[in-house]
Formats: sequence, C-alpha cells, structure tokens
Amino acid sequence: MDDSPQASPPLPRRKRHFPPTAVFCAVVLAAFAATALWAGATQAWYAWRDQPAPWNAQDFAHRYAPPGPGHVLGTDGLGRSVALRLAAGSWIAFQVGVVSSAIAIPLGMLLGALAGYFGGKTDDFVNWLCATFSAIPGLLFVLVLAAIVGKGLFGVFLAIGLTTWIGVCRLVRAEVVRQKAFGYVLAAQALGFSDARILFRHILPNVMHLGLVTFTLRFPASIGTEVFLSFLGIGVQDLPSWGLMISSGRLRLWQGAWWELASVTAAIFLVVLAFHLAGDRLRDRLDPRAASLARK
Repeated sequence: MDDSPQASPPLPRRKRHFPPTAVFCAVVLAAFAATALWAGATQAWYAWRDQPAPWNAQDFAHRYAPPGPGHVLGTDGLGRSVALRLAAGSWIAFQVGVVSSAIAIPLGMLLGALAGYFGGKTDDFVNWLCATFSAIPGLLFVLVLAAIVGKGLFGVFLAIGLTTWIGVCRLVRAEVVRQKAFGYVLAAQALGFSDARILFRHILPNVMHLGLVTFTLRFPASIGTEVFLSFLGIGVQDLPSWGLMISSGRLRLWQGAWWELASVTAAIFLVVLAFHLAGDRLRDRLDPRAASLARK
C-alpha cells in the first residue's frame, strides 16, 4: 500500500466577475469619449481646411425627415443630420465636463487641504469663502461672467468651474482634519518634516480618492449646467450644443418631429447615469470604510 502523500489538484483560477453595471458604464463612457474625440478631431480638420463641418450641412429637400436608412436619427428643420449634430454636441459636453472639473476639483482640494491642516485663521478664511460663493446665485454669476468675457465656451468653463468647488473643498477639509490625527502624520511632524511636505506628500495622496469620486459626479453635473445655459441662450451659441438641440427640438414637437428632442434626452440620460454608477463603484473601491458603513 502506497502511503506517500498525493499531490493536491491545482486550485481552479477564480474567474473575474464583471457586474452588468460595470460593463454598462464602460461601454457608455467609452462610446461617449470616442464620439467626442472624433467630433473634436473632425471639427479641427474642417476648420483647418476652412470648410463647414458635416453636421452643419443643410439639405432643405429632407427637412424633418424621420429616422430611417438615410438618416439614422432623422433630420432637423434645416435638413441637418441629428446623429451628426448629436456627436458634435458630445464634444462640447466633453470639453465642459473636463475643463470645468479641472478648474473646480484642484481648487477645492487645495483650499480644503489648507483649511483642514492649518486650521485657525486659514480655516476661517476658507469657510468664509465657501459661504460667500454659496450665497451667490449660480445663474447670476454666469450672467456676470458672460457680460465680462462674452458668450461662449470660455465663459461656461469659468462659470461652472468657479461655482462648483465648494462641495469638494468641504469634503477634503473634513478628511484632512481626520488624517491629521493619524500616526503617520504625527511621526512625520516628530521627524521635523515641513508642513508642505507633510501636506502634499503624505496627506493629499490619502485623500485623492475624494477628487476621483467627485470628478465622476461633477462631470455629468457640468454637462447638465451647460445644457441649461445653452437652452437659456447664455451659453454656447455658434456650435451644435445639446442645449441648443433641446431648445430647437421642443419647438418642433407640435409638428410631430420628436426624434431630435428624444435623441438628445436619451444621450444625456445615458451619460449621466453611467457617470453616477461609475462614481458609486469608485467610492466602494477606493473608500471601503464608507462602503461598509453604507451597508449597515
């Protein structure tokens, strides 16, 4: 009888499980980014050749054409392709989301980190700044900037970026106050490290997840704000923005041309939903403590 130990069978590899929400987010966001970048490159190419972009091509013989083989999403009142204009609008939305978030998130994280770490008069000043900007109506602030810099994307960037940093500032301030009491900060202070080194090399990397999660929330909010501003006529005016498409599409509902408004609404809904679901998953991955508290 052979009593020699038998080799145990190899453990099966654990298959990676991708939940449907993650697949949905990846597909929608990848399609949105690819379409936006294609539209931006196409616009730059036609501008360099001094030719009108394809989404501005008018065909009065096919005005208000419903969705079909020739036009996937139909045409508008000037015979322009709704699908192409929807793609061009994604480039505007992509720019607004990225640039306004690039203004608001670093500004909010920096002010929040300074207020939470130094406290005292610095904290009082940052809190006063947050209260002051919170008291200014966002629409009034946009109107003032539009009067100063003129209508267009630049004014939209500044208006959204300078009015949406308050939330991330308060989040980062609270987290820095908590991190400041941890042992690694006390050890760094005991070793004589400078405040700048402790703050930027030790504390900020541990609160960067707040900036990432905030980005997934600020991006769709910025898109919604731009759509609202363009709809009111104080945002983008000379480009095929989603807000302008909604403004023109709602006037054609009485004529039975529903496809322009429906297409833009569906695109905004899918992009905003995907970003919010991605933000929830990022929060669960990067901040397990918050996820465990949410389950209780």
